[in-house]
Amino acid sequence: MKLTIFAATGGIGRQLLDQAVTAGHDVTAVVRHPARLTRDVPAVTADLAAPDPAALRAAVEGADAVLSGLGPRSRADAGITAAGTRAVVDAMRATGVRRIVVVSAAPVSVTPSPGRPNPPRRDPGEGPVLRYVGTPLVRLALRRHYTDLAVMEDVLRDSGLEWTAVRPPRLTDRPLTGAYRTAIGQNLPHGLTISRADVAHFMLRALEDPGTVRQAVGIAD
Repeated sequence: MKLTIFAATGGIGRQLLDQAVTAGHDVTAVVRHPARLTRDVPAVTADLAAPDPAALRAAVEGADAVLSGLGPRSRADAGITAAGTRAVVDAMRATGVRRIVVVSAAPVSVTPSPGRPNPPRRDPGEGPVLRYVGTPLVRLALRRHYTDLAVMEDVLRDSGLEWTAVRPPRLTDRPLTGAYRTAIGQNLPHGLTISRADVAHFMLRALEDPGTVRQAVGIAD
């Protein structure tokens, strides 16, 4: 499969790149700093904080699917995910590419946005500890981050594309296991962590799973 991976030098992006190349996919990486790539693949230099539409169209032209590990690295980056994803969506629509899988986050299930101003107050998959303590505390500390991701999901819902948003809880650097749980449209009971490697593994699997199209998918150990 011919894939374009955005943010391919980030935590999940590196895993996507390594696993995709190992699986034999034809990969183009879109990054701000190509010298940081961990694999020798074609690269397009682009800064999604100030996107160049022509460069993004060139990056996705002819791709079977797009994968995005885009996300803010600090609180100062809040807003980059929604804006960058909007630019990627525009490039995909301009070039006729339909499939995209992105990283979101578990707390987005209950985070309001302009396109979803009244989300559920509680995620049906979360137990009492997460519901009343864990998720509210995380949302309070990283409110701008999760609002950015919620707006990104708005962009995808309005895009007309075949999208999937993967919503992990706290990310770790543990190795790939393949032994994770997923749920369409909700988080996982007792789902506190997941490795970046396993998130990437599922994102690649989801590319060819029609049951994940136009869905947010919870994932956890």
